[in-house]
Amino acid sequence: MMEPLLTLLVLLLVFTIAPSKARNITLGSLLTTEGVNTSWISPSGDFAFGFQLISTNTYLLAVWFDKTVNKSMAWYAKTNTQVPEVVLVPSGSRLQLSSNGLSLLDPGGHELWNPQVPGAAYANMLDTGNFVLLGADGSTKWGTFDSPADTIVPTQGPFSEVQLYSRLTQADYSNGRFLLQVKDGNLEFDLVAVPSGNKYRSYLTPNTGGNGSQLLFNETGGVYFTLKDGTEITITSTIMGSMVNYYQRATLDPDGVFRQYVYPKKEAVTRGWKYIGWTAVDFIPRNICDVFTTSDGSGACGFNSYCSFNWNQNETVECQCPPHYSFIDEARKYKGCKANFQQQSCDLDEATMIDEFDLIPMKGIDWPSADYESFTSVGMDDCQKLCLTDCFCAVTVFNEGNCWKKKLPMSNGRMDSSVDRTLYLKVPKNNNSLSIINTGSIKWKKDKKYWILGSCLLLGSFLLVLILLISFILFGHYFAKKSKKIDPPKQSYSTGGLPLKSFTYEELHEATGGFCEEIGSGGSGVVYKGTLQDQLGTHIAVKKINKVLPDIEKEFAVEVQTIGWTFHKNLTM
Repeated sequence: MMEPLLTLLVLLLVFTIAPSKARNITLGSLLTTEGVNTSWISPSGDFAFGFQLISTNTYLLAVWFDKTVNKSMAWYAKTNTQVPEVVLVPSGSRLQLSSNGLSLLDPGGHELWNPQVPGAAYANMLDTGNFVLLGADGSTKWGTFDSPADTIVPTQGPFSEVQLYSRLTQADYSNGRFLLQVKDGNLEFDLVAVPSGNKYRSYLTPNTGGNGSQLLFNETGGVYFTLKDGTEITITSTIMGSMVNYYQRATLDPDGVFRQYVYPKKEAVTRGWKYIGWTAVDFIPRNICDVFTTSDGSGACGFNSYCSFNWNQNETVECQCPPHYSFIDEARKYKGCKANFQQQSCDLDEATMIDEFDLIPMKGIDWPSADYESFTSVGMDDCQKLCLTDCFCAVTVFNEGNCWKKKLPMSNGRMDSSVDRTLYLKVPKNNNSLSIINTGSIKWKKDKKYWILGSCLLLGSFLLVLILLISFILFGHYFAKKSKKIDPPKQSYSTGGLPLKSFTYEELHEATGGFCEEIGSGGSGVVYKGTLQDQLGTHIAVKKINKVLPDIEKEFAVEVQTIGWTFHKNLTM
């Protein structure tokens, strides 16, 4: 009786602790952005691979933690280029698995993405968070672990070469301003220009001297960089016990900080973990506001802003603008700050400059890379006057007889208790004078579109009237010319001013009795005698032209003209 019971207990124990078997995804399988087949789930249900909506009608092809509240992404598809770019997927797209690998197609059938891995026999979404393509022999041909986006998870790696680009913002998955890369035996964190992608100097580099080997996130919850001699350099790690009851990820965040996060599973919550969400347990650098020491780029925050590290709110970075300045784009603070006033004109005389502008003190804040001129052995008043009367000067710093002038744009700004000097920011003395200086410019900017619209309408109306006028003239000329061609006027040959009368053929036929009495003939016709049906019964001679030759009418007119100028008692016209 005991043996069957023990056997049953052993079987139950084995069944309980045995890992879930991966579910094969066969060739011909399909995912769509909408409908029931939008993702493939790992056996435990911890991870999912498929389409995740990020904005209206726009998706990412991604791997995410499926049991977390906000479905945090562990990977998303990027292009296979030297600088990989995020692949934005429109609504109506589909992903299909074939022997040629994975192919992401838009609604029109055009390919958006393909990892270029042919010969896949099937695919699996693993409980590690790795979506893999496998050959017929079960060997892994490709996996999402091979090409991380901005995040790595436990067991991912080791990487001898890798690039992690931060997002631009939390909601914008485009490449951001920070890059973590393993290259040539070094691990480095770089500031990147947006949108050009130009890399500035590294803002953090562990001292590896090119002797590094690999980056790894191990199962115990630590991110390490190993050297060729086997030495491990800790990048981030947890100080907790067992990590079995927690999800983990390490992400290069949009503020340039590489943070390791944990999220409690159901078991951790039942054991007293109160916060349901991602908690940062370690991060690097410790204070990113302090690590930018060169003039390259804008620093942790944008130009003309300054950075502060909030240790009380999950170690977050805050970017702020100085007084009388505001963010260019509140949603994209990395673009920096702009002045809310008209900059000091270089055409003003010194007295006007001093009268209209003032310097306000700012303690614990510095822009260390914006100096363009310095003085020694000067007093506070002289230092301030040097800035007030210099149209390029935006900030001045005075410290123990030394004076520095700074100009816009200012970079690498930071606020910290370690800053032991006071700087002075140049601003207008009052808003009234500011309004007088700036009213015309502001009004023009506000009304600019109306001025442009009115000018365009006026110019358009003038051109339209001009075109209509020219068209009227041209068409009139054209039709007049055409009329002359179609209906040319009858030629009028000079008769020497003689008063001639025109007769119809019928009148002449009646006067000659049907052209019956011939009295003579000429080269162009026969002359007939006739009598007009007038009161006098005038006798006439009618020449009937019987040969139609060129210029015959002209010759007849000349003949009539000659007769008309001949005077004889028996000749009248």
